[in-house]
Amino acid sequence: MGEVRKLQKKLRQIGNLEIQMSLTPEERFKISRKAELRSRLAELQLQLSGLEQTLGIVGDGKKEKMKRQVEDAPEARPSQMPPASKILKGEEPSKAKATPAARQRETGSGAKISGQEDRTEPAKEPSHRDVSGGRSDVDAEQRQKEAEFASLKSSWEKAKFRLRLLEGHNDIVTCVVAVDNLVVSGSRDTTVKVWHVPTATEQKNLGGHSGGVTCLSAPPPEYCKRLARSLSLSDKERFILSGSADCYVKIWALSIGQCVKSLYTFNAVTALCFVPEEDGYIITGSDGGKVQAWSWHTFENCQSINAHQEAVTSIQTQGPLVFSGSAEGGVSVWENRWSDRDPLRLLHHWGEEVTGCGGGAGGRLTLSPRGDRAFLAYGRAWLKILHWRTGTSSRLTNHNSITGITDCVHQTGGLLIGSCYDLANGESSLNLFSVPQCRYLVSLTWPDAPRILCFAAWTTGSGDHRWVTGGRDLIVWEQLPSSGKQRGDVTAKDSMLESCFLESEEDTEDDEETDDYEDDDDGEAKDSRSGGAKDVESGSWFRCVLQVFFNLLPLK
Repeated sequence: MGEVRKLQKKLRQIGNLEIQMSLTPEERFKISRKAELRSRLAELQLQLSGLEQTLGIVGDGKKEKMKRQVEDAPEARPSQMPPASKILKGEEPSKAKATPAARQRETGSGAKISGQEDRTEPAKEPSHRDVSGGRSDVDAEQRQKEAEFASLKSSWEKAKFRLRLLEGHNDIVTCVVAVDNLVVSGSRDTTVKVWHVPTATEQKNLGGHSGGVTCLSAPPPEYCKRLARSLSLSDKERFILSGSADCYVKIWALSIGQCVKSLYTFNAVTALCFVPEEDGYIITGSDGGKVQAWSWHTFENCQSINAHQEAVTSIQTQGPLVFSGSAEGGVSVWENRWSDRDPLRLLHHWGEEVTGCGGGAGGRLTLSPRGDRAFLAYGRAWLKILHWRTGTSSRLTNHNSITGITDCVHQTGGLLIGSCYDLANGESSLNLFSVPQCRYLVSLTWPDAPRILCFAAWTTGSGDHRWVTGGRDLIVWEQLPSSGKQRGDVTAKDSMLESCFLESEEDTEDDEETDDYEDDDDGEAKDSRSGGAKDVESGSWFRCVLQVFFNLLPLK
């Protein structure tokens, strides 16, 4: 098991290296070993599954049932081949090789999106009823909530999406935003591109940065009007902010495709957002952990704070609040005081010992705030939920294996969406949860889905969802009418997530570990969990190992 964990650590660090802005020859060599490490990990996992059968952990299905952490979990199903995307992939899989389920989908009216059945037990009838009917009211309310959730889950199981590939970038897409019917993307290739969604065509290529583009932000229309008037442009002009490793923030006018303002920050810009309060502020984060505020009225620097120890990797707003997250796993919450000087006041700072998102250099924390909570993604198989006022946190399962990593988290409407990428086999998906309950709805994927590093969403006039995902590929997701006969490109993935998704930090052991790449094959991987002892065969680690057999997927 020690070698398994060591391979997983190496694959996780390779995953971090692949999305860095620049690589050394040594790092490129490490990345080249990914296929070799995956193959070795798969071999060891098969050996482990055989050992589990020998020990009686896995029965033959007749004499005894499998002993699992979650009772009555569905048995592992054979891998199902979903229909190929006509746009993303030119060839259709052979029907002779497809499973019966795949052949059935091919002949159906569309690719049905259906998650695993909800295994949460319904509310039980009380044995004693209060004379006043109070208990009955509580039960009725619980049943109503269960019915609403069941309806929401059913609607997503019937949903269909068409995918369209936007081709033009020659390196990974690091950030995306949506503006009206336009998608704006930034890439490690140093360009910002503007795409017209209805026709899936490139509208503008905004070249001007000399370093990789790391972040984008779109000011609201009222703030765009103010800037447009000062520049004698149309009131309908929309602007986009881009940050880059070249230390510049650039402001682009989309209709004319020109940079109208450049801000030099003296540090590589790794995150930014626009705060639509009072005159408006641009908040930037740097690779050295600095957070800076810039006036939208004068474009002068209002404040510079050494806020984090490592690079700021995510900045988000919620009303007058600003949330910043960093590579070392820390999260800071700031209040905007609407001042010309020093507008940000620190309310809370929670380090990695609270967020549980530490684990070594090269980390990439992304966050999405909602009320008193902030959802955090930090390249692990779970999402963290930080109650930022009190400093308590819990975990939300986002992958069925410890080789899964979460690159980004996003909210749209009543949905929480987390990306999911399996280091062991390269499979990728999006997991959907209902909020605020954080209950699992469905997992969406398609053949050869690429790793998803960034996400943006909006709704059409008819209320349908449109999403855009970036990574190796830039893809627009368009929701199709559920009543139509058109086939969707997206299908369900049997994620087999546990029915109990939320775990408090007090009740679980951390499986956090450093991502230092040890390239020697003889040295033992060090266990760096908070307990300090090597408990590979106990606690959460042992539970995860038991799940490997149940969730083992074929290598691509």
